[in-house]
Amino acid sequence: MKQHSEYICQQCGYKSASFYGKCPQCGEWNSLVETSVSTETQGQRDIGTKYIESLVKLAEVKSQKANRMSTGFGEFDRVLGGGVVPGEIVLISGDPGIGKSTLLLQAAMAVAKGTTGSKGTTSTTGMSKKTRDTRDTLTTRDTSVLYVTGEESAQQVKIRADRLVSRPSGNQDIRTSGKKKPENLITRLPDNLFILPITSVEGIVAASEKIAPALLIIDSIQTLTSERLSGSAGSVGQVRECAGILQRHAKQTHTPIFVVGHVTKEGNIAGPKVLEHVVDAVLNLEGDGMHAYRLLRSVKNRFGSTFEVGVFEMTDGGMLEVLNPSEIFLAQRIAKRPGSAICATIAGGRPLICEVQALSTSTIFGVPTRRVTGLDFSRMQIVIAALSRAASLSLSSLDVYLNVAGGLKIDEPAADLAAALAIASAVQGVAIAEEACAFGEVGLLGELRPVSYAKNRIEEAKRIGFGDFITPERFKTLEEAVSYALHGE
Repeated sequence: MKQHSEYICQQCGYKSASFYGKCPQCGEWNSLVETSVSTETQGQRDIGTKYIESLVKLAEVKSQKANRMSTGFGEFDRVLGGGVVPGEIVLISGDPGIGKSTLLLQAAMAVAKGTTGSKGTTSTTGMSKKTRDTRDTLTTRDTSVLYVTGEESAQQVKIRADRLVSRPSGNQDIRTSGKKKPENLITRLPDNLFILPITSVEGIVAASEKIAPALLIIDSIQTLTSERLSGSAGSVGQVRECAGILQRHAKQTHTPIFVVGHVTKEGNIAGPKVLEHVVDAVLNLEGDGMHAYRLLRSVKNRFGSTFEVGVFEMTDGGMLEVLNPSEIFLAQRIAKRPGSAICATIAGGRPLICEVQALSTSTIFGVPTRRVTGLDFSRMQIVIAALSRAASLSLSSLDVYLNVAGGLKIDEPAADLAAALAIASAVQGVAIAEEACAFGEVGLLGELRPVSYAKNRIEEAKRIGFGDFITPERFKTLEEAVSYALHGE
């Protein structure tokens, strides 16, 4: 079977032996992608019939519980659904400098050190005989890690690793755990952590088959190239081909793979959309560059929930888990200050207590300014309009600024009520009660609508020390909630 490459238009299917910036058939720009194709000979037309033996009935497939491997981070495991599944491919994206490589290097060191508390051994079902023999002969097969770096040299990775040595690793957060001493420090670099500074995906697969690692890390997918194609690294064809090769390797050898993905200036994962379809989980590491806290959010997960969020803090010694994020976000709050409202939000399946801040000043322009950070701007426009009508507040001549303290981003509508109370408090110069906590959705007519997980939100707020709850269950309209929050009526 002969292999060659063609340029195929992703819009109309036009094929060409050479690249065109504009498709001659449909006129679409930059739509021709280099693709590896096979030429069948006469004797190979029935080659697909040998795969008929793989045909099985779903009812006859034996159920098998996947043994998950821990990453050394409880927060990381939470987002993955309890740990790493054998043969799973996880794509981690995020802005440059957000901490993707640091987080994965710390996880690699914890796995290689054997401090992850593995939840079972990897099954060899479906592996080739060569791979099984390799796993049975290598002494480091249970905890070895292969870290592939296409962006850095081995010396550069070593510099970053030295900074992480003798630092808390895994589920340790000294500041928020009652000065609890770390149980699993990485005091020296593990002997079975291998660095491979190449970009050839075929070379990576060959090295992985030789070492048979417990974990394979690729940093990053946009730097890899396949010898089957002639396109440059990061092109649509190369990313798609390399992702396909890694997928086949993961499924055949049951080797879990973490892949780092670049993002565009719009915040989307760079490359073809098929990359997100090929992998089993897509995680996004997000945060504000001006704050140390990072949120690991699950966008797609075939083996877990997409509603989980892990909270970390970036320090000079690497990533630290934040075991009590609510206390962290409220640590620097100034009580009894107008413009401050406490909100109980849900980040994934975890309730978080945060502070919504508002500031209002007289506008010096013809049109008042609206600035929102950490909240949905469109929803806040609706909240401001409903507040002006329902609570009889004159906001047409006031600039309004809204912010979620600590760099947290809230996407759910439950923050509507807290934002409205913060604005009303700032405008009237009256502080909200220190023990008050609010959550609820605000409708266009000023009505308050209930939100999900109300019980979980209240329990978390009580644990922090809040006892007065302003919710849609108590107040039906925004006017009633504002009157109670500011005047106790």
